[in-house]
Parts: sequence; C-alpha cells; structure tokens
Amino acid sequence: MDGNGGYRVRHYGLAIRYNPATDRLIGRARIKAVARKNLSRFNLDLTGLNLSSISVDDAGASWRRRRGHELVITPKQGLRQGRAFEVVATYAGTPKLLHGPLGDGGVFRTDDGAVILGQPHVASTWFPANDHPSDKATYTIQLTVPAGLEAISNGRLSKRSSSSGWSTWTWSGGGPMASYLATVALGQFDIRRRRTSDGVPILDAVDPQVGNSADRALTKEEEIVRFLRRRFGPYPFDALGGIVEHHELGFALETQTRPVYDFRFFTEFRNAFATSIVVHELAHMWYGDSVSVRDWRHIWLNEGPATYAEWMWSGAKGGDHPREIFASLCSTPASDDFWDVKTGDPGPANLFDYEAVYLRGAMTLHGLRRALGASVFFDIMSTWTTEHRGGTGGTVQFKRLAEKMSGRQLDGLFRQWLFRAAKPRACKRALGVADASLQRRIEQEAVALHQRHITQ
Repeated sequence: MDGNGGYRVRHYGLAIRYNPATDRLIGRARIKAVARKNLSRFNLDLTGLNLSSISVDDAGASWRRRRGHELVITPKQGLRQGRAFEVVATYAGTPKLLHGPLGDGGVFRTDDGAVILGQPHVASTWFPANDHPSDKATYTIQLTVPAGLEAISNGRLSKRSSSSGWSTWTWSGGGPMASYLATVALGQFDIRRRRTSDGVPILDAVDPQVGNSADRALTKEEEIVRFLRRRFGPYPFDALGGIVEHHELGFALETQTRPVYDFRFFTEFRNAFATSIVVHELAHMWYGDSVSVRDWRHIWLNEGPATYAEWMWSGAKGGDHPREIFASLCSTPASDDFWDVKTGDPGPANLFDYEAVYLRGAMTLHGLRRALGASVFFDIMSTWTTEHRGGTGGTVQFKRLAEKMSGRQLDGLFRQWLFRAAKPRACKRALGVADASLQRRIEQEAVALHQRHITQ
C-alpha cells in the first residue's frame, strides 16, 4: 500500500523542468508536513526517477529504496509527534508510464509533449509523494518547458515568464488535493478563457488537432456547475476548466479543477454522451476532489454521485429520467454477473468496475432518494460536501449523516445496496416499468467505454 500514515503533508512546492525532445525530467520538491507520531524515519513514494539529494529541515538525510517505488528516509534527528518539518528533494530521470490491471497511469507521451495522469497511483511517477488519497495538501506547481509550448496544471495560473529559450508557468490554488488528482499537460494547446457569472475563471486547454469538436460540450461547463450546485452545494473551488488531449489516453479523469479528456469522447460519440462525460467529471469536483475517499474501498462515494449526476442531467434535459434508468437496471436478472461484486468494498481487482462501482453506486443513491424523499436526499448530498469540504470521508460517515438528517435507521438499506453481492430486494419495488431499449442503450455505452478502457 502506498502512502505513510505517520505524517500529514500540508503543502507540495514542485518545480519541474521537462524537455519532450529528450524525455528528461528534472525536479525539485519542497514538502511541508507534520508528524502524527514520533518518527525516526518516514517514507515517500517515487517511481522510476533517480533521487540525487534529500534534506529534512535543512539537514542532509540518509535514504534507501524499498520495493522499488518507496523511499525510506532517515533524518539526522527524530521527529516528535506534532512537529512541523520540511523535506527538500531533488531528482531527475525519464518518467515512466505505469501499466497495471486497472489501466495505465503516469507520463503519457503525446505528439508534442506529455500529459501526466492516472488512478489510483500516479503522483510518484513525477514527484516524491505521500501517495494516498487521504493525505490531501495544497500545491504550487512550477513547470518549465521549451519556449513555444504551453504548460497546464491545476488551479489558477499565478505567474508566467520566459528566459533563454524556456517558458515557466506557475500554477497554484485549487484547495487541498489528493496526490493522484494533480496533473500536468505540456504541449501545444488552444487556450480558451472566460468567467462564470459569479467570477470563477474557466480555462480550457484543447489540442489544436481536436479543432472545435469539444466546444459544444465544454461550453456547457458553467451551466453544468449551476445545475450541480443546486443538488450538491456550492462549487468548492476557485477555478474551473478542462484539458483535451489528442492522444488515446483510454479514459477521462477528474484532475482537480481541470479534468483531462481523451479527445475521442468529442469526436467518436454523440454530443449528448460527450456532454454527459463532462457532467460526470465536473460532478467529481464535489464528490472525489473536494471530498475525497479515506481509502479506495469507498470508491463508490466518488463514482456513484458522478454517475448519478449524469442521470439527473439526462432527466433534466428531456432524456432518460433517473427512475427509468434505475428501473431498467433493476430488471437485470439476479443470476447476472452485474450483481457479483460488492459495491461498498469491490476489492483491488474491481476498483473501477463500471457495473458494480459506477452504475450500482448510482443505484444506491437513487435507492436512498426513494427511501427518504428528494428533499431529504439532496439535503444529505449538499450537507456532506459542505461539512467535509477539503477533506475526506467514507461510507460509515456518509451513512451516519443520512441517518442523522433523515431520523431513520439505514443499516438494511446500505447493507443490501453496498455490502451484498446479490440483487437488492428493493429492486422488486422499483418504480416504473423497465424499458428494454433503455437497458440495451446503457449496455451498449458500457461496452463502448470498456473497449476503450474509458472507465474513470
């Protein structure tokens, strides 16, 4: 398991220089952290890059590698519980793209640069990190690239300068962030800037080869955020936008404030489906980014709300209503492998199982809505994002909030939807009649996603 629970990172200050022509990355990380217990040593995750120096509070520290990706660091003096400390690490090398059963992640080389993203483990491919979703920190990301290239990241562009054939872009803000949500996109981009009616800056970076194919979906970002904040609470960040790469990434990902999209969403799928993907990724700004999971077992709390947001958007725009989608999925026979994985604890191999985590995660929420009524349900959804803003949460905490706000005991509901590998009894009472054509369409879109491994 990546990550170290003995300390908490408060801030990452990253300075990265990358030249696509040589595929060489040079980095310096300044990490501010606080010890949660007495530490004689601690770990950071760094994969495929060579560490050249490391210090703790300006004093040189010794280090060794363990299991390939883990740095075990021993400071000259132990760190007492509650003490703030600062680590400075310099490193370099050719960054890696990691291949695994859950998909690829890390540094994807593009025609004119690179993009860094992935889930669940990616941060360690480009900076030393406490690579666990529960350890959220603020970030300042300084990117230096050959002049003529753009360098896009999370949050707001706070500074840009040029010198001796290099261009430096500094990004900051964006609130506390889980390490896997940090991203970098380097290359040629058409940058579109605008502001929402309440002043939040929107920055979309679109590969010129994509042309205007993504415009119809991306120009709906403000409308989508307005739609979601009426259901999930105030938008939690001070920046908004997206990155569209002309590269077969195989997925879209909710990188904080600025999701990254495979261009094929906008060139190979119908417009309504492309917009639905943007809805999904922007819904993650509340569920997944602002409020992150305490550990990966609770991934349904990321993907369930994001998928349910797609259903709600569809219903609001004259498409299939959530109750129709719910009823259609409930018509799936109990013997079907659709029900074979526990949504609330899918296990490492099924972490991004589209049916178990995404669809049944959304079904869990609709089941809760049916049981409690829309008013109480949306109060729960918005209270969760408000109370846990910038933090983390898990299934037990979500259930407790739902019980507190509804005045109901919900053990049975959560057990049958999340912790049984079986068709829930509540499906027998699904409202409406299952629409066979709707179910076929859901299945077809699921197949299309999985053929391209677009599952995040």
